[in-house]
Amino acid sequence: MIRILVADDHPIVRAGLVGIFEDEQDIEVVAEAADGAEAVTRALATTPAVVVMDLRMPGTDGVAATRQILAALPETRVLVVTTYDSDDAIIGAIEAGASGYLLKTASGGELIEAVRRVAAGELALAPSVTAKLVAQTRAAAAAGSGAGRPPARSVGSVPALSERELQVLQLVADGLSNPEVALRLHIGEATVKTHLGNVFAKLEVNSRVRAVTRGLDLGLLRRG
Repeated sequence: MIRILVADDHPIVRAGLVGIFEDEQDIEVVAEAADGAEAVTRALATTPAVVVMDLRMPGTDGVAATRQILAALPETRVLVVTTYDSDDAIIGAIEAGASGYLLKTASGGELIEAVRRVAAGELALAPSVTAKLVAQTRAAAAAGSGAGRPPARSVGSVPALSERELQVLQLVADGLSNPEVALRLHIGEATVKTHLGNVFAKLEVNSRVRAVTRGLDLGLLRRG
């Protein structure tokens, strides 16, 4: 059973989100919150597997609440579900530790699948969010190549990932789950997890989202 907390300051929206999960046998809504501070309090009291988190809320916003929850409950995962897809909002949420980012235009099925993927330790990003991350990384790489600054892939700055680790990371960036990566590469799921663990260590990150963004920043992954 995936125990979730739903945090959104709009009662009707929050009720709609809760209703999406009512018929799912493997998902249980254990708490609701109307703002970030309440989300932190309820998360500490119920230790959910996943927090479905809005970003713009009165008082403590979703980014600050995400940071506080993950500092206290590192095993909990946060799935941002918001109306906003600006660069600042996306980067802020990911830097705070969110494992997923969906827009409220997503279907109920997409939201349910994202919760399952995030609970399994996987990445769940809306296509438009992935596109913005890639675009921002391209801009950063272009800026780093000019004005006398070193390019993003300067010699000695890129961790030495093996060919298989690069393949796994690329497939994760493409949105594949661990079982899907295993099937694509004809290896066991446990082997995929081992490769991801090595990637995390080499890139000095602790989540799939940060591994992908770090890989993009270093030029290790295909862009677009």
